[in-house]
Amino acid sequence: MATLLFFILILLFLINVPVAIALGMSATLVFIIQDSVPIIAVMQRMFNSVDSFPLLAIPFFILAGKLMESGGISRRLIHLANVIFGRVRGGLGLVSIMACAFFAAISGSAAATTAAVGSLLIPAMVKKGYDKSFATAIQATGGTVGIMIPPSVPLVLFGVIAGVSISDLFIAGIIPGLFVVASLMLLVYFVSLVKGYGGGEKFGFKDFLLAFKDAFLALLMPVIILGGIYGGVFTPTEAAVVAVVYGLIVGLFIYREIKWKDLSEIFSSSIVITSVIMFIIAGASAFGYFLTRERVPAKMTEMMLGVTDNWIIALLIINLLLLVVGVFLETAAAIIILTPILVPIAQAMGIDLVHFGIIMIVNLAIGFITPPVGINLFVASNIAGTKFESLVRAIIPFIIMMIVNVLIISFIPSISLFLVGK
Repeated sequence: MATLLFFILILLFLINVPVAIALGMSATLVFIIQDSVPIIAVMQRMFNSVDSFPLLAIPFFILAGKLMESGGISRRLIHLANVIFGRVRGGLGLVSIMACAFFAAISGSAAATTAAVGSLLIPAMVKKGYDKSFATAIQATGGTVGIMIPPSVPLVLFGVIAGVSISDLFIAGIIPGLFVVASLMLLVYFVSLVKGYGGGEKFGFKDFLLAFKDAFLALLMPVIILGGIYGGVFTPTEAAVVAVVYGLIVGLFIYREIKWKDLSEIFSSSIVITSVIMFIIAGASAFGYFLTRERVPAKMTEMMLGVTDNWIIALLIINLLLLVVGVFLETAAAIIILTPILVPIAQAMGIDLVHFGIIMIVNLAIGFITPPVGINLFVASNIAGTKFESLVRAIIPFIIMMIVNVLIISFIPSISLFLVGK
């Protein structure tokens, strides 16, 4: 029956049925064929999966990101990054990556980070003589750090499903996220050095102080959120609410770049994004319910242990699986489907679940820049007005660098666990 379940799911994907509906429908059909569980029980399971206090963090972090995106935050962060890196070869490319890191600590979304920063920096890079495809590839890849650096919606999802502390996951995501940022900046610098892109802009210390002052409230937001969580002042869910209040105050009354009439659009777009994620969670819960009843996670664990009891080989196999799945499946759906299957394997191999969560998120982040489903590629190419085919060629070095990052983070657990104290 498990084989039939996956067959129906793949068939629904092939005929372009939305992910959430495909997950719920495939599980429901198999339950009907099997006639072992009342359908009302499946519906109750789906409802209970979204009736969760920790999941409240998702809509609030999404709303906070929208408020900060609309409140002039991205422009201020980009200017600060440009003052710091503008004089360096490939400066605007480095600014793009660094601005993505700043914005990721606010939005928690890869696509939002790509759109908010890319709309300003891709045209600026092209104007400075950067190849349009290369500039677009920089931005698409930089946007992936949106789900690594906390707060991160995928980390919340993994924490809820795997039963792992979301606070620990947030702490663990800081160093790997910054490590990925540094590696991408290094790649951009060397390519720019070879191609002769950018550099030469001059900014003094006074310019830095003015830019820092202008962006101070933007930089303060992640400090308040993460500091409050790590200091035990509030939970991640409460932190998300604090972020919304902070974003409203800064955008409406201090920067004054959000007008009262803009709030309806900000709220409605946040509701739409949240609804899609919650619908996916509900559909995936029915899917996971069937997998659990059929002991698929236990069988997969036994099969993996039958192949190898070496955690290094097991991680290589898991990374390959995640890389392939990330190419074809949206990140939230991949986390919800694979976490119940892979967590028992990780536990059996003695892999710390906080470390494993970071491995999953960094790995699935590659899916944002791999065709055919890579959403960051579509967002960035639409902003740049470049052909998708030329962008695919330009993105290859970045994909290779991201794979190297995944392997380093996978096999050096201390990168993820150092700040957690494990």
